[in-house]
Amino acid sequence: MDVVVNAAMSVDGKLSSRRREQIKISGPEDFDRVDRIRREVDAVAVGIGTVLADDPHLTLDDPKRQQQRRENGRPPNPARVVIDSRGRTPPDGRICDEAATTFVVVSSAASDERREALEEAGIELIVAGEHRVDLLTAFGELEAAGIDSLLVEGGGELIFSVIKDGLLDRLTVFVGSLVIGGREAPTLADGEGLVEDFPTLSLTAVDRVDDGVVLSYVAEE
Repeated sequence: MDVVVNAAMSVDGKLSSRRREQIKISGPEDFDRVDRIRREVDAVAVGIGTVLADDPHLTLDDPKRQQQRRENGRPPNPARVVIDSRGRTPPDGRICDEAATTFVVVSSAASDERREALEEAGIELIVAGEHRVDLLTAFGELEAAGIDSLLVEGGGELIFSVIKDGLLDRLTVFVGSLVIGGREAPTLADGEGLVEDFPTLSLTAVDRVDDGVVLSYVAEE
């Protein structure tokens, strides 16, 4: 599976404020860039924190791009994936509507009640891991379900796990011209962090977009 991470962060590396509310970091040019990436992939993935904070839809904004996918024999929108260890995804959330197939990946710690509620809402449920989602297993299950390319859009905990587990192939990040600050504000790669064997990336492009830059990287072997 080809895994690309895309995110927008402030110049000091924050995805949001310490309140973890959605903040507009990029602008229309970058939104269009992300829509183009979504057009090309089989699925878009986010963590449960993003779902609970933003209630995202994760569909294409441009109807012409949806039509292009149809003409290529693909669904109009990529599938949606939520990494959600305890099954907290709201069955009535926008990500659970009929605009696209939605996979929710839970761990064995998710209650039967939560699993049943999601399945009744038409969700494709994947169980991977005991207490937390095991991404290696989860991504293998997604690939078996026909997902050959995956766009990971956040948040920081999920992005860190993707990088730590060696699943990242490419990274694009928009760096906006604002400072958010705050030791408790989420960063591009949250989680427990590393103290050695730091993954390294190779910079492939720097592009001016809106009032910021997009940095493009590939993961080194």
